[in-house]
This record gives sequence, C-alpha cells and structure tokens, in this order.
Amino acid sequence: MSLSRAEVAKVALLARLELTPAELDTLTAQLGQIVGYVELLSELPTEGVEPMAQRDLSSECNWPTTARGRVSTARLPSRTLPRATANVTWFPAVLGD
Repeated sequence: MSLSRAEVAKVALLARLELTPAELDTLTAQLGQIVGYVELLSELPTEGVEPMAQRDLSSECNWPTTARGRVSTARLPSRTLPRATANVTWFPAVLGD
C-alpha cells in the first residue's frame, strides 16, 4: 500500500501542518517508505508471540538503583532549562533549530 499525495495532505491538515508543495512531495515519499516498512514487518510470523505494551526491564537492570540526590541546576546554562508561563511549560529544542 502506498500513500497518495492527497492522503498525506489530509494528514498534514489534521496535524495542522502547513506544507509547501515540495515538502508535501518529500513527506509523501518518506511516509510511503515508513508504511512499506511496517507492511514488511507485518509479514513476520508472530504465532505464539504474546502481545505486550512494554518491556519489563527490571531483570536487566545492571546499574546502581540508590538515590544520589538532586542535580543542581545552578551550573546549567539557562537555555537548557524548561520555563513555565501561564500553566504551560516550554522545553528547549533538542533537535536543532
């Protein structure tokens, strides 16, 4: 199943994204690749595999679990700290501009 440009445009509209025609073309190709990969995964044999919502990592924990106290934010640059205004917390971008 491949996604049409119109389907991607509808998803962008629902997500309130305003895309240029070039961005829409790029996103259509990228989402098509993602859907293709998911289709490939759906072909794997899963009989006998129980569904799970998350992995239980408690048996794989190899690091110390003792509390070491709070991290002081006094030494951190202000641009790395979240700021709160009017019931909204703004977090700094971590993936570029």
